[in-house]
Amino acid sequence: MAESATEGAPVPPAGPAGGPATPPKVLPWLLLHTVGRLGIFALLTLILWMVGLDFFSGMLFGLLLSMPIAYLALRPSRERLSEALMARSVAKRAEKEQFRARLSGDGTEG
Repeated sequence: MAESATEGAPVPPAGPAGGPATPPKVLPWLLLHTVGRLGIFALLTLILWMVGLDFFSGMLFGLLLSMPIAYLALRPSRERLSEALMARSVAKRAEKEQFRARLSGDGTEG
């Protein structure tokens, strides 16, 4: 195996034509995760109000209890969001390196 000069750097996945693939969409996973967190918070707060806590206490305990529950319940969406952000970062870095190579004249004309 040939070792590259950027060993250890993530390599962007290749697209169908051999070029860089489009990174996965971040917005759907971000919206899903955000709506999930807000939903868990709202549900817990509503339950706490029904139990008899006042407005401020219900909101406070709803917020505190929703953090660990959302951490456990929304793990798949959080992981997908993280993967999408990582792939987007790798693709942007590769585009930046290609652009710099073209500016310095090291890249191939095409």
